[in-house]
Amino acid sequence: MAARKKQTFEEKIAQLDALVRQMEEGGMTLDETLSHYEKGVKLAAELKKELAAAQEKLTVLGEEPAEEA
Repeated sequence: MAARKKQTFEEKIAQLDALVRQMEEGGMTLDETLSHYEKGVKLAAELKKELAAAQEKLTVLGEEPAEEA
């Protein structure tokens, strides 16, 4: 079983955008639409989690005293 490459934040955004575009275009069956929606919700949750982690890291970095050169 091959290991899956971890998607970058930007790749996940692009995938979510593609899912939304496909659903907006229509022409999908109900099952396809629900499948795309489910994938989109999962991607959105992953992205939200990554953004929260980045925000926390920035908060911590902002609280650290600046080092003098």
